[in-house]
Amino acid sequence: MSTQLNKEAVAYTENYGTHTSMAAADGVGTPILEVKGLCKNFSLPNGGTLQACKEVCWSLWRGESLGIVGESGSGKSTLMKMIMQMTAPSGGEIYLNGVEISKASAKEKREQRRKIQMVFQDSSQAFDPRMSVEDIICEPLYNFGLLKKGETTAIATKYLEMVGLNGTFAKRYPHEMSGGQRQRVAIARALVLEPDIVVFDEATSALDVSVQDSIAKLLVKLQKEKNLTYLFVAHDIALIRSICHRVVVMYNGEVVEAISAKHLTEAKHPYTRKLLAAVFEVTEHRKPVVL
Repeated sequence: MSTQLNKEAVAYTENYGTHTSMAAADGVGTPILEVKGLCKNFSLPNGGTLQACKEVCWSLWRGESLGIVGESGSGKSTLMKMIMQMTAPSGGEIYLNGVEISKASAKEKREQRRKIQMVFQDSSQAFDPRMSVEDIICEPLYNFGLLKKGETTAIATKYLEMVGLNGTFAKRYPHEMSGGQRQRVAIARALVLEPDIVVFDEATSALDVSVQDSIAKLLVKLQKEKNLTYLFVAHDIALIRSICHRVVVMYNGEVVEAISAKHLTEAKHPYTRKLLAAVFEVTEHRKPVVL
């Protein structure tokens, strides 16, 4: 990022004020997920401190798709890890269905982990190559003691068909599928526990654009049918624009802009404008998926 853009971004952020709070204007009741003043600091070898996340605030409502975008080092991956309880915050609070995660009992935390499932960037690394697709899909049920004997094939077939794959895929292994097919299996695996929220961590970045678009259409279809709630973490603002209702833009560990996806071209923060400019031609060709 240029020095001039950096100066403009700092100036804009200083005037951004309470708009970093992301509660939906039409939200009713308690948000399904709420982040309040979330911070994460890392100690450096030289004795200094790296502030990976600084006073991050936003809310996610049931049935909504929220996109967190920013370049590498913006803090979005650290934010995701705190939400998934993979690392503890240095400050601030995370609420799931109105309950603060850090104050939950061990039993409650186990249930929270069931309610938030993730689809990773590289499913080939997330899957055990020795496991069949039906075992991969049903493994979360087994881990939570929810799988009954003899149900594996039927459950796997149901969720494979849900994500647009034939039930015969249940007997395949990861290496016998394409990248797009593996991501569909990853989505099926994430949905099998019927979670409140599905988190997508750069989940389509390794796929061709045509495959990305087919996955995006699938996710929108599933959301409409099942009132699913999505949280996307990505650097691809074009994809986020096409699939999300709202967008949170992170820069240098902070939320610098929060805006409706359909109004993204009206963004005012210099950093958001820079991200849009970098993919302008792509966004012109990638039509938004109807939400």
